[in-house]
Amino acid sequence: MNKKFENLPLRKGVGIVVLNKENKVFVAKRIDNSKDFWQMPQGGVNDGEDLLAAAYRELEEETSIKKVELIKEIDGTLTYELPKHLLGVIWKGKFKGQKQKWFLMRYLGDDSEININTKKPEFLEWKWIDIKLLTEVVVDFKLNVYRELKDKILKLSINRF
Repeated sequence: MNKKFENLPLRKGVGIVVLNKENKVFVAKRIDNSKDFWQMPQGGVNDGEDLLAAAYRELEEETSIKKVELIKEIDGTLTYELPKHLLGVIWKGKFKGQKQKWFLMRYLGDDSEININTKKPEFLEWKWIDIKLLTEVVVDFKLNVYRELKDKILKLSINRF
């Protein structure tokens, strides 16, 4: 890592694993990446904002999803660092990566209520996928986060939810 970036802090963030009635996971393709990478809703936490409140806010801002119930707060936090070509570029160059708190939620609405064409759109398209495919669709620098999430969620035996 370039010395000018190594002392940058990690951005405080949240992520949301949204399951539908069939226990498929919501993923969306980012507008700013032309490759075929998908991610779950996630974003930054405002100063003084509660982590769960930030998760609900980010979910609605990115997907218009409001009808969810919290299944579980995922234990611990997960961290990733940006690759060299993104350091100093995204988040106005203020952070070297993210430290995220993740939440597992059940979507209670209909697919027709999901709208990624928001005020500040981040995604081109969305879909539901099997949780086992999470690590096959994510950008490489978030792979460890998605691998750990997949393992933690599968251990929860989501079929009981």
